[in-house]
Amino acid sequence: MRLDNALRLFEEFVRQTARHADAATLRGLERRFAERVQIQPSYWSQIKSRSRQIGERLARQFEQLCQKPRGWMDVPHESGAERGADAAMPAAGVLPPPADNLPRDDDERFIVGLVLTYYRRHPQRARTRLLDLLGEVLTPPAPPAPEAPERPLAPGVVRPPARSTQPTPADDPGELWRRAQAGVAPLKPRK
Repeated sequence: MRLDNALRLFEEFVRQTARHADAATLRGLERRFAERVQIQPSYWSQIKSRSRQIGERLARQFEQLCQKPRGWMDVPHESGAERGADAAMPAAGVLPPPADNLPRDDDERFIVGLVLTYYRRHPQRARTRLLDLLGEVLTPPAPPAPEAPERPLAPGVVRPPARSTQPTPADDPGELWRRAQAGVAPLKPRK
C-alpha cells in the first residue's frame, strides 16, 4: 500500500512539474522527486522496483515533505482515473479510519509476515499450533466455581485447615527457571 501511495505522490509531482515545464525540465524527474522526499535517487529506484520497502519513518517523511496528513501513506487512495479525471481531491487531513485488523507499524507487519510465512510452508501444523497458542490467550478464563456454603460440623469434630491458594513452587515460573539453571553445568574453559 505504501508503494502504491509513493507512486501516487510521484505521479502528482510529475503532473505539477509537467504542467509548467519544458522538455529540459522533464528530464531527471525521478532524481528531483527523490531530492524532494530527501532520499537518494538510487534508493527511490530500489523502492520502485520493490527491492526496498517503505518503513514507518520513511512513510512519515514522505507525508511531511509532500504535505500529506500523518497516516496518508498507510491507507488506500483512489487514483484520478478511478475517481474520474474531474473528481475533486479529498480535503487535506481527512482520512478514513484505519481498519482495526490491519497492521499499524513495522513490528505488527513483521509478526503478520512471520505468521503468514509459517502458515504457507506448513498450513495444517501452523493452524493447529497457532490455535493452541492463541486459544490460551483469546479464550476468557473460566469463572471461578461458586463456593459451597459451609455446613455446620457435628459437636466435637474439628474442621481441617483450609488449603492454601498460593502457587506451589512447581507453578512459580521464577522457581522453574532457577531449577532449570541449577541443572545446567557451567562451560568448560578453553585450553
